[in-house]
Amino acid sequence: MTKEKFLVTGCAGFIGSHVVRRLLKDGIDTVGVDDFSTGKLANIKDVEGKFRLVEGDLCQAKVAEEAVQGVSHIIHLASIPSVPRSVAKPVESMHSSITASVTLFVAAAAAGVKRIVQAASSAAYGDSRATVKTEDLLPEPLSPYAVAKLTQEYYGRAFSLCYPIDIGSVRYFNVFGPRQDPNSEYSAVIPKFISLMLAGKPPVIFGDGSQSRDFTYVEDIVNGNLIAARHSKPLRGEVFNIASGISISLNQLVEKLNSVLGTKFQAIHSDPRPGDILHSRADISKAKKELAFAAKIDFGEGLRLTADSLRAS
Repeated sequence: MTKEKFLVTGCAGFIGSHVVRRLLKDGIDTVGVDDFSTGKLANIKDVEGKFRLVEGDLCQAKVAEEAVQGVSHIIHLASIPSVPRSVAKPVESMHSSITASVTLFVAAAAAGVKRIVQAASSAAYGDSRATVKTEDLLPEPLSPYAVAKLTQEYYGRAFSLCYPIDIGSVRYFNVFGPRQDPNSEYSAVIPKFISLMLAGKPPVIFGDGSQSRDFTYVEDIVNGNLIAARHSKPLRGEVFNIASGISISLNQLVEKLNSVLGTKFQAIHSDPRPGDILHSRADISKAKKELAFAAKIDFGEGLRLTADSLRAS
């Protein structure tokens, strides 16, 4: 059996930094690439020097070619994961997902990489009327980000069919956990809410709060990526929901956070944002059946671990 060597793109980002740590903990030879446009060196500072770090933009062929040398598997996370930012900067969003991915795929196929597992997004489902999102639903992307991530999936399938490389896509829903930036204008809802509430301020909900999300703790996402990367059968461009399979409303989220933090805040409600979807819940039966994946971290425990991390930062 060929020795594993993993490349993690977007290695200094929220999810990427967790994947790198897991691989290093498991004794896997690891390479990371990041242009630090959204990733932070602080996210990987404690493991700096324990893996090969390539700094640069994957849209540049020379960066991709350097990163993939000797690699057997790639966890491809590099992108700018924000719907509001994609609305404000659609060209930037497009390049970060599509141009970077195609450049990486070309370099990886030429270098003999065995498999790529790339981060896709539940944003592809848009506001489908289906209560639970299954992978065979017709995509209904509502934002430039959603279109870019969906296009990335299609390129993954095309490369799997046309080139000597196997690529699969794992659709994330709402990932949360330690090292998720709470301060950006485009921050995810959980770290932003926790940060505000720890500072004695009420959280702000865009809309009436009835909108629901499938929140998944980051360690479950790490597991899903690695399970897919090591799957015994070819993925051939297939798409899998990797999530908890459970959803809660944003109003319920505030209640749960009050319980975890020992606070009693009422949310402030503001106008809905363009591109935001109303309800998002994953059907994970395909991933369970074909990959033997299941989320294991309880939502309340995940919130506690995330809050502890933000308190300590």
